[in-house]
Amino acid sequence: MIDLGLTKLALIGVVALVVIGPEKLPRVARMAGSLFGRAQRYINEVKSEVSREIELEELRKMQKEVQDTAQEVGQSISQGMSEVENDIHSAWNDERGAGGLTEPPTAEDLALKAKNFRRKKLARTSAVPGWYKNQTGRRAHVMSGAARMARHRAKRATPTSFF
Repeated sequence: MIDLGLTKLALIGVVALVVIGPEKLPRVARMAGSLFGRAQRYINEVKSEVSREIELEELRKMQKEVQDTAQEVGQSISQGMSEVENDIHSAWNDERGAGGLTEPPTAEDLALKAKNFRRKKLARTSAVPGWYKNQTGRRAHVMSGAARMARHRAKRATPTSFF
């Protein structure tokens, strides 16, 4: 930038006063100040625009890097999954060939296993042991109060006809 000291500004002012004259000098000074302000604003806008473009370019580079790494991670995960899937299929085929399972379990088999598991778990975790229930002959399930009342309620006699 131009290095303007106090002495240089004073010299420029004296020359302008002599050349322009004292009556036009304030108007010329205002116009020069407004032009100088516009130039400063324009330079600041250009600087901010350039900095925004640089930041935008950096963000684009970062976005591209992130997308590339995400694609690499996705490819490695899919490759690992395919390897595991191939291992499972080969193990399944080896088991079938060795006289093991002939077909995968059906939904009914799985439901039966789940039901048996729940029943066994209930038998293990209930407060009254199974041998005591079998010895006393008591029922293993609990009835609600409403069901017990309905069971022991006196039955209504069916109305007999007069004819």
